[in-house]
Amino acid sequence: MTNEESGSPRSSPRRLGAAFLGLLHSHVELLGIELQEQKARTVSLLLFAGLALVFALLLLVGLSTLVLIVFWDDHRLAAIIALCIFYALATVFCGVRLKAAVFDESSPFNATLEELAKDRERLMP
Repeated sequence: MTNEESGSPRSSPRRLGAAFLGLLHSHVELLGIELQEQKARTVSLLLFAGLALVFALLLLVGLSTLVLIVFWDDHRLAAIIALCIFYALATVFCGVRLKAAVFDESSPFNATLEELAKDRERLMP
């Protein structure tokens, strides 16, 4: 009969250490997976945000040119002022939304934090 089979006091710390290492390994693995997912999500968001910005700017240039061509003979100054006011309001709106999005972002490692909280509850008496 070995130490572990007999249930001796020496096997208990060994089992506790193995359980702790197993738990630590699963949490590190989960953290790595979440890190990869967050990286892929960030790259995707940056790519689509950049493309959307380029196409939006091209559209704005085209529409601005169209408005100026249509109103060039009669109301060119009013058309230019209206476009400037529109662009200023749009800039302020986007800036406010961007600031809100930056400061209201949830934790990117939610699953890892939830697992750690569950483990803490299980280990505490």
